[in-house]
Amino acid sequence: MRRRPTLAIVAIATALVMGAGPVAAAAPFPDRIDLPSGWRPEGITAGAGTTVYVGSMAGGGVWAADVRTGDGFQLVPHWQVGAVTGVATGVEYEFGANRLWVAGAGTGTVRVYDATTGDLLKHYDFSPFGFINDLVVTDDAVYVTDSRNPWLDVIPLGDDGSLPDAGTMLPLSGITFEPGNNTNGIVATRGWLIVVDSNPGVLFKVDPATGVATPIPTGGVSVERGDGLELRGDTLYVVRNRDNLVQIFRLGPNLESATPIGQLTSAGVGLPPAAELSVPTTIAFQAGSLWAANARFGITTTEYWVTRLPTKP
Repeated sequence: MRRRPTLAIVAIATALVMGAGPVAAAAPFPDRIDLPSGWRPEGITAGAGTTVYVGSMAGGGVWAADVRTGDGFQLVPHWQVGAVTGVATGVEYEFGANRLWVAGAGTGTVRVYDATTGDLLKHYDFSPFGFINDLVVTDDAVYVTDSRNPWLDVIPLGDDGSLPDAGTMLPLSGITFEPGNNTNGIVATRGWLIVVDSNPGVLFKVDPATGVATPIPTGGVSVERGDGLELRGDTLYVVRNRDNLVQIFRLGPNLESATPIGQLTSAGVGLPPAAELSVPTTIAFQAGSLWAANARFGITTTEYWVTRLPTKP
């Protein structure tokens, strides 16, 4: 991942240290972080310090929350262009550059914001498009899954991290696209991209130069309904949304295997009822824990929250 030290990052870190007095240090990390009524979260990413950012499918805004206290505020406002209302699915924080990348689902857009001010830095429109779902930042580019089309949208980055005027497309081969959502969560490691195909429940490693995708065997454990991915070293976490669980794998050499090593469920980790998983879509690692955004698909509600999970069952 690109890491370019900036004054913004230094300022954030300094502010966190200065604010971490005896009272702040004693504050608990809550099991549940409430989001605004009707927020409809889908994507979550970890930022500097103890911050996480959560996108809204109900307007495209981004909520910034402190996982230490549970407090938060709307960093990026909801937006609308003409009759098109903003949507935020995948959200990715770019360390060093202090930028937030936001996938726009059925709007066909990717937006990038200043992670401190919430100012819009660039707006990318992709055409054709189906459902712009999730994204990952590497040293060279931002790769974006379109769950209904056999390609990745790509935004190349300059050597100095500069933003281009437009993006490109990388055709995928080796993945059979079916009706509905297919490629979903995406991460990068060891020079490869890893994506999950939600329909048949298969993990793939993708060559970012050619788009050739190769299945990663998962030891007979399904990743059907796989949504967001999170990677910590060789440990891969796969969120299986409507199954209300996070499947954990150990990646093998050259990504030729993914060995199942357990799963996280509400009952298995002893979550209190108010903080239980409720159709989680994505997770982020922050302050020693995993934080899951509960999209609550199919549930008539205006109540949404983020759930704290351990990293091991």
